[in-house]
Amino acid sequence: MTGTQGSAAPHARHTPGTPCWVSLMVHGVATTQEFYGSLFGWEFVPGPQQLGPYVRALLDGEDVAGIGQLPPDRHLPIAWTPYLASDDVDLTAETVRLCGGTVGVGPLDAGEAGRLVIGSDPAGAVFGVWQAAGHLGTSVTGVPGTPVWHELVTFESASVAKFYETVFDYAEEPVVSADSDDVTLLADGRPVAGIHGAGTALPRDRGPHWMTYFQVADADATTHLLVDLGGHVLTPPRDTPHGRASTVSDPEGARFSLLELPH
Repeated sequence: MTGTQGSAAPHARHTPGTPCWVSLMVHGVATTQEFYGSLFGWEFVPGPQQLGPYVRALLDGEDVAGIGQLPPDRHLPIAWTPYLASDDVDLTAETVRLCGGTVGVGPLDAGEAGRLVIGSDPAGAVFGVWQAAGHLGTSVTGVPGTPVWHELVTFESASVAKFYETVFDYAEEPVVSADSDDVTLLADGRPVAGIHGAGTALPRDRGPHWMTYFQVADADATTHLLVDLGGHVLTPPRDTPHGRASTVSDPEGARFSLLELPH
């Protein structure tokens, strides 16, 4: 992990390139709602339905994340997917293609909420792009149960970082460490995401992928709860420079991380 993200101003329009939403497409929306509702205290409301049945997860009435039904005709991974903000999603989609990425879904309108694209970078990691209209995205951060950081886990950081910098106009800040291939991406001078070059340690069954870190009050207790709810532990809780973290998966196999920030 290559940094942490501070609280965004509530209901502010996100700077282009900033992760502004995170969404999960699964086979069983109802059982997945039960799992995350019990894990994070989320409540759910419907919509928008452009990609099929979809619910928004709320904490204290504020939008946090989305869970949708995996369309049978689309080969999307069961994975938490970050959506990066754009002022012009059609132009972003064109730039993704010109820079060697792929656009798999869209650009398409999500009702009055906004306009979206789901694409992948040249190494194959899937991400979304969101142009806000009525729905600005995640409107609460900095409390347990909300996304706190997004990290791209890939083979090597340099070439993939260039792709994201060209598409989203990021600045790049190398993470100084003798044995790591890590880069922090900055939007408007603020760290918004990280890239971790895992080399041969990259899980062969996953390939390059984005990892969402959700903030928790107690990484050990939440990891135990996750197991009781039917989830799986991939990396047990451990101390990192950014807090205590574990890597886990939900009952359908979507991977994510739990992060307890230092007190």
